[in-house]
Amino acid sequence: MEAQNLTLMTDLYELTMMQGYFKNKDRNETVIFDAFYRSNPMDSGYAISAGLDQVISYIKNLHFTEDDITYLRSLNIFGEDFLEYLANFKFSGDIYAIPEGSVMFPREPMIKVIAPIMEAQLIETAILNIMNHQSLIATKASRVCYAARGDGIMEFGLRRAQGPDAGTLGARAAMIGGCIATSNVLAGQLYGVPIKGTHAHSWVMSFPDEYTAFKTYAEMYPSACILLADTYDTLKSGVPNAIRVFQEMRDKGIELTNYGIRLDSGDLAYLSKKARKMLDAAGFTDAIISASNDLDEHLIDSLKVQGAKITSWGVGTHLITSKDWPSFGGVYKLAAIYDSKTGEFIPKIKLSENSEKVTNPGNKTIYRIYDADGKIKADLICLVGEVYDENEPLVLFSPKEPWKKTRLEPGEYRMREMMIPIFKNGECVYDSPKVMDIRAYCASELDTLWDETRRLVNPHNVYVDLSQKLYDMKINLLHEMNRV
Repeated sequence: MEAQNLTLMTDLYELTMMQGYFKNKDRNETVIFDAFYRSNPMDSGYAISAGLDQVISYIKNLHFTEDDITYLRSLNIFGEDFLEYLANFKFSGDIYAIPEGSVMFPREPMIKVIAPIMEAQLIETAILNIMNHQSLIATKASRVCYAARGDGIMEFGLRRAQGPDAGTLGARAAMIGGCIATSNVLAGQLYGVPIKGTHAHSWVMSFPDEYTAFKTYAEMYPSACILLADTYDTLKSGVPNAIRVFQEMRDKGIELTNYGIRLDSGDLAYLSKKARKMLDAAGFTDAIISASNDLDEHLIDSLKVQGAKITSWGVGTHLITSKDWPSFGGVYKLAAIYDSKTGEFIPKIKLSENSEKVTNPGNKTIYRIYDADGKIKADLICLVGEVYDENEPLVLFSPKEPWKKTRLEPGEYRMREMMIPIFKNGECVYDSPKVMDIRAYCASELDTLWDETRRLVNPHNVYVDLSQKLYDMKINLLHEMNRV
């Protein structure tokens, strides 16, 4: 992705609207767009922000090449004056965002763009494409890791991903969400993340017998020796042959580290319990039992409840494709237009027959409110410039049921602004952390959630409230637009 010019990775209507602005409006009119999502994926209690570094790369490299202009000219829908403008295009606006790895909730901006309207319109599609995909996979990974209750999750999905970019960027997102390693070697090279793997059934089948296959592999990789035990018969052949090889290595004085077996079929709970007894009886109590085979958070959770003796999990298809919830649903909506006469932003609101599609207007930011134990109490969307004092009481209310209020006294809460500047006047002012550092930050973010919010089924939803000023602005706009 880093090597590609993605400027034309946009929907056609972004360009036709740009030409419309170019010919019919003040092309430099500054606007605010918010990128956000309306509901948590997988019916989760939260989502994880991921993909910002790729958005930054996209914006930095945003330009129309001669080939791009030639192609657009061939469509016979763009004027030469507009094509000349595109040939000299450079993003000049501001971008604010929630940092990658952050816990986030519905309807709050994950990215805010303040830019001339033509520029802000052009980048919509790419921002949503990048953020929707990686945030989806990072959220899925965090759920899978939570189900594993501290066991290591390895991302094994490259061969099942929807193409090279989805497999590689999906591995990046999975690492942010909590995986300990990926099988994707390219992701390891690009993002500096650990890579792991075992061997396939074909390795075993290519040798005269299972024992020889195991012995050869163990001699080559004594410090990473996970033997796939289910090619023929797991309990009658696979596990006994693995134990035989482990014992021979030990007898030769070869220290085995990070060794054990992998199960890829059958009743994983039953087989892991039986295999554990066999390994322990042979003196290999520290041998790992790893499992794969179409795992997801629900199956892992079920296996843990059944007492499966698995402590390492390879998760592929269901993770890299988010098989049960294939789309994140992020949107990009106009929130305000700058009035050069007054020097203020005029708030804009989108109405809909569906109340959940009514947008929050204005130039906004987000404050996260923590209780005395460091757990998230609520998020507060407010207007930029609103000031809060933690030494004063804070009153929160539900924007859907405003008569429901909570009063927080000084000392009972603290606040943190979530959105940070990424671009100012077209120049990047933010250095993206390394993926493993983002992963560590994400882990700390997840620790601020109550278990009730992280549970896999019917989680508690964190409150996302509006400030009084923002709520009043929204209600006034709704009244104005509904006058008969």
